[in-house]
Amino acid sequence: MKLCPSLLSSDFARMEEEARTTLPLADRFHWDVMDGHFMPNLTFGPPVVNALRRRLDQPFDIHLMIDRPAVYAPKFDVRPTDVIIFHVESSDPRDLVIDAIRSVGARVGISLRPATPLEEIRPILDEISYVLVMSVEPGFGGQAFLPEALDRIHELRKMIGDREIDVAVDGGINVQTIRGVVEAGADIIIAGSAVFGAEDRLGALSELREAAGCP
Repeated sequence: MKLCPSLLSSDFARMEEEARTTLPLADRFHWDVMDGHFMPNLTFGPPVVNALRRRLDQPFDIHLMIDRPAVYAPKFDVRPTDVIIFHVESSDPRDLVIDAIRSVGARVGISLRPATPLEEIRPILDEISYVLVMSVEPGFGGQAFLPEALDRIHELRKMIGDREIDVAVDGGINVQTIRGVVEAGADIIIAGSAVFGAEDRLGALSELREAAGCP
């Protein structure tokens, strides 16, 4: 299991400093890129993410919660361990988005809203290496975990089979919910408010790992 703090819940005026408060227990960093159209929120774009990409060593998970991911994916500076995630519900053709992500050298990830059937991603499972299960309705941090996400993780694991695909979960992760998510089969746990809402960020990450049963 890898812990991935979500910088959506950090202090935007001190993002690098905020990220560094989670070291060395942060395995990756998660970025929720929203355009105010596909999602009812506006966050940060390539200039901010790229600036921090030059200053942090951990891999980035860049979650494009936008309508035209094929247009914006090439604008991100990435490393081979980074993943760019697009939504199955976005407007761009999926093969076009996958090609755009590969063109910059990133891993390809897919995500879907809680109400979108998992069958929507079955046709492209052989083209991706990461699936992000949303355990809240995406758009804003601090929401409560949706318990039905556990069944979706189980179902997704069966669908993936022996493919080498990471399963990540984002939304409502805390010490009460993380154990069930890990037991359901998640590889990467994304946590925002539970980390950056705590005064002791390293303590919060340690508590999450202990609660997950992963020393």
